[in-house]
Amino acid sequence: MSSFERLRTNTLPILTKTAHVTAPFITIFLLIHLAAPASATVGGSSLSTQTMLLGREYYQSRLTEPLLILGPLAVHSLSGTFKRLLSPPGKPPRPLKRLLSLTGYASMLFLLPIHFLVHRVAPTNELPPIDALGPSELDYEFVKAGLHTWPIRSWLLYGGLILSVTAHMADGVGIILSSWSVPKLPSRLTRTVTILATVALPTLLGLYSLSTEPSIVFSSMQSRFKAVFMMSTIYNL
Repeated sequence: MSSFERLRTNTLPILTKTAHVTAPFITIFLLIHLAAPASATVGGSSLSTQTMLLGREYYQSRLTEPLLILGPLAVHSLSGTFKRLLSPPGKPPRPLKRLLSLTGYASMLFLLPIHFLVHRVAPTNELPPIDALGPSELDYEFVKAGLHTWPIRSWLLYGGLILSVTAHMADGVGIILSSWSVPKLPSRLTRTVTILATVALPTLLGLYSLSTEPSIVFSSMQSRFKAVFMMSTIYNL
């Protein structure tokens, strides 16, 4: 056995465990984060904003964001990518056509970067007309502005991200539980349908409720919101 093969043999189990260990951090964040738009079904944008503010106490401080979200996301993604690259030639990893791989790469390479740019990076721009939107200003009126002004693009991006991450979670849960030899696992189809119905569907219904609400902010704030979206190439097309 060559030194590279020994390295690969020793590294692959570590990468697998690393991907599995980081998954719960991402899942907890995802459930907390999606609770805000989902709550719009019963309480509109007001309840969504209140829920989001509560969630921020967990995931959006200088310490928790890199440790509980950005770090686990980066490590989880890199672990899966390196595992694919180091896979033995005669034993390839799960093909890209599998749901887990498709949703994972679609989220990490396209949907999540756009979402992070629009909702976290662009609002901090200090130049006018954005003028560095503060946390108290960046509420669900901002989401409504995107849904009202660019309905098709916003629905494709929000909906695609929600469906991708929840479908990825459904497939990943089965793989992790199988590695722990958990008996009597539900079928892959059952897991996927259950998680989509309990996580993705309420969130999408909440987004629909937000899209039907009228805006309640001044036109000057609407201009600042739109300037944030326009910083993304997707919203300039």
